[in-house]
Amino acid sequence: MIPHHPTASDDYAQTDDYSNNLENRPDKPEEACGVFGIYAPGEDIAKLTYFGLFALQHRGQESAGIATFDGEQVHLHKDMGLVSQVFNENILQELPGNIGVGHTRYSTTGSSRKVNAQPAVVDSRLGKVALAHNGNLVNTVQLRQELLETNCNLVTTTDSEMIAFAIAEAVNSGLDWLEGAIQAFHRCQGAFSLVIGTPQGIMGTRDAHGVRPLVIGTLGENPMRYVLASETCGLDIIGAEYLRDVEPGELVWITEAGLASYHWSKEPQKKLCIFEMIYFARPDSIMHNETLYSYRMRLGRKLAEESAVEADIVFGVPDSGIPAAIGFSQISGIPFGEGLIKNRYVGRTFIQPTQSMREAGLRMKLNPLKDVLAGKRVVIVDDSIVRGTTSRKLVKTLRDAGAREVHMRISSPPVTHPCFYGIDTDTQDQLIAATKSVAEIAEQLGVDSLAYLSWEGMLIATQEDTSHFCSACFNGDYPIPIPEQVKRSKLILEKAVR
Repeated sequence: MIPHHPTASDDYAQTDDYSNNLENRPDKPEEACGVFGIYAPGEDIAKLTYFGLFALQHRGQESAGIATFDGEQVHLHKDMGLVSQVFNENILQELPGNIGVGHTRYSTTGSSRKVNAQPAVVDSRLGKVALAHNGNLVNTVQLRQELLETNCNLVTTTDSEMIAFAIAEAVNSGLDWLEGAIQAFHRCQGAFSLVIGTPQGIMGTRDAHGVRPLVIGTLGENPMRYVLASETCGLDIIGAEYLRDVEPGELVWITEAGLASYHWSKEPQKKLCIFEMIYFARPDSIMHNETLYSYRMRLGRKLAEESAVEADIVFGVPDSGIPAAIGFSQISGIPFGEGLIKNRYVGRTFIQPTQSMREAGLRMKLNPLKDVLAGKRVVIVDDSIVRGTTSRKLVKTLRDAGAREVHMRISSPPVTHPCFYGIDTDTQDQLIAATKSVAEIAEQLGVDSLAYLSWEGMLIATQEDTSHFCSACFNGDYPIPIPEQVKRSKLILEKAVR
């Protein structure tokens, strides 16, 4: 889904877009991507895929695309922008077929261009393959070199295209779709949840650690039709019923014969990204048999138990901090209220605000309720802090609105390490918690007190086996080894664009 972390020698690494937005990026990890797939003969595939992507829009707002299979013929449309900007009724009517693959993208490093939008579509001996990817490979330099040596015509800067070519290369050697895909997966190191369309059927898979989510749903009964999506909210919107998760190291192969399951990895080990539960996935999506809203409320309750404070009102940073703020209120007894109003129609704009608007802080997206805050001791709950830039502006906004005391509570531990598995975090030297103590961060933010949820509390609140989660951004324990070259390249790239 995401361009790899380039090395300093990569001539295709584009840094302009990244450097221009470095200072103004949100003060938390950026979204993963959203993938969607459907096998439903007789249904309006394009429209169902559109709405599936619409529900997954929070996972990426840079570009969107849909590929449909009408027998051997593939129809593809993708472009920069939100799902609702990329597609309209006329475009969807030009995407017939029984199989659909969709993607909504957020990139970390590299060029933000239409050519990098997904699905990636490549030719093979058995027909075209359309691939949508959520995650990030860590062996892209090696894989790219191997593919170039076999004359693969790589045209994008994404690791996703490399996976598609690896599948096509295996198929061209004489393997069938299933065998070719499995052979390609063994060449990929890192995090990947994939939806792969072929003329014969559709595949869904997760890497051996299951870092990124992928679920299976059913649509109707006679005949049975199947849906794949990053989250259950992508099923709900089209009336599909959640069946189960795709397991780590599993490949599901959906054809006219139904759904078949293959475990291509002999040593799967569950390591779902804990940030999916804390922040990325929608609160109405289901993981571990409950909505994430419930988990996030438990985070807030645990946070209140660990970091009590006297105050007059508690509220969350809209929208992701609200469930934890409610949980905090339930345990602390501090009344829950609203202190900030979010403009939900801002989205991402290509029009830069004026300098005076930038100096005004966050008010394009968040505006304080002055009469609620005036003279009050407030607790503001957020899900994470990365650099501290936005949090500092937010605290100033609350002070300017008349808050007498500002206490900040964070429903996750300090982010001290970068992610290499598909989440856009900064290099370690840009992570405020990697270079400063909690007291120093509090002073920089201008709060009266600051407390983070403990690492143990975050995991205990899952009510699951705590070994089943990747929390490398909090403790540096990467379940998939990161080559030193990749670690260095991330730092080189970021220093180069400052």
